[in-house]
Amino acid sequence: MQNNEPSQPFTPYQKLIVAVITFLQFTIVLDFMVLSPLSAILLDELNITTAQFGLAVSAYAFSAGISGVLVAGFADKFDRKRLLLFFYLGFIVGTFFCGFAPNYDFLLFARIITGLFGGVIGAVSFAIITDLFPLEKRGEVMGYVQMAFAASQVLGIPLGLYMANIWGWHSPFLLIAGISSLVFILIAIQMRPVNAHLALKSTISPIRHLIRTINKRPYFKAFMATIFLATGGYMLMPFGAAFSVNNLGIRLEDLPMVYMITGIFTLMSGPLLGKLSDKVGKYKVFFWGSLLTMVMILIYTNLGITPLWLVIVLSCIVYVGVTSRIISSSALMTAVPEVEDRGAFMSVTSSIQQLSGGIAAALAGMIIFQEESGYLQHYPTLGIVVAVSMLLTIALMYMVHRYVQRKEKAPKVS
Repeated sequence: MQNNEPSQPFTPYQKLIVAVITFLQFTIVLDFMVLSPLSAILLDELNITTAQFGLAVSAYAFSAGISGVLVAGFADKFDRKRLLLFFYLGFIVGTFFCGFAPNYDFLLFARIITGLFGGVIGAVSFAIITDLFPLEKRGEVMGYVQMAFAASQVLGIPLGLYMANIWGWHSPFLLIAGISSLVFILIAIQMRPVNAHLALKSTISPIRHLIRTINKRPYFKAFMATIFLATGGYMLMPFGAAFSVNNLGIRLEDLPMVYMITGIFTLMSGPLLGKLSDKVGKYKVFFWGSLLTMVMILIYTNLGITPLWLVIVLSCIVYVGVTSRIISSSALMTAVPEVEDRGAFMSVTSSIQQLSGGIAAALAGMIIFQEESGYLQHYPTLGIVVAVSMLLTIALMYMVHRYVQRKEKAPKVS
């Protein structure tokens, strides 16, 4: 049955874990997000097309998706801390490669390496959160972890853009790799082993464990919802900076301010939305956040030359919707798998998300066409595609919500 007692406050160690995972996610999110505002620079400096840039974004996603599948069968057979450190180290090495890439081909190779390791980190982190925090507190935890997304806008992206304008586009990647190295040391020293799941002895092979996880019918709807959850961000975000500069008329020098103000707004709203999802229901927050995002995206993608202040206001509203969707859906998804399947389920979910996102980014690069003037054609088409995918996601997430409700109400077997 569901626990109706007031939830207990976080212990000091739980607070530490939330902080550590938030810092870790900050580096992972920033590594992906910094490529988007650099689009306006890379398209010119590397002399590449929008399709090639979309491939650079999707290369990370495809390699991350493949590694997620390969790791899924082993994810519940190791201490989650050790697994986290192994893949985080690989992510750091790949990011350093990005920071020294001499041309487009090497950058593409570096993104593949980064994705092979970085794509698994989110899954392991969410498995750790699920192991250490009860469901009634996970919305709040996800709200704080989601602050990494906003912090990357407030601190990382503006700083990265300033550095790119002064020292070149390599410098943001070197910054991320340096910060990640410090986080790696913090995790190694402060995090305790996360191995309670190993007490559930299993003789099943990793391959059979993976196949069993994929074939479990209750998990299928969650996997389907994940496919469409990934579409929005991967389709619109990679070309957001280029759209702002070339279509909305925002100066490249003003982009850091747009990201910073939007990020500060998201930073303040994240924990509040997380607590709200725990209080009123995770699916309700997801539903209304999705509707808000759909409306705003359809407006935003059809804009022409727009005043800077209006772009900032509209961006803040969009990110409130996006943040509410990410927080509530992430918290709801953690309640789907059984204890013995958490690592595998999270890895498969991450893999599906990355592969779907990679396909979405590649498709976006083919749909959009950049004129010689820099203007991006067919951006409103992407808005329609994203809105339709969100409608499908609302229906699929409702099915996930109903399954979690039944699961939580079912009597626990002692």
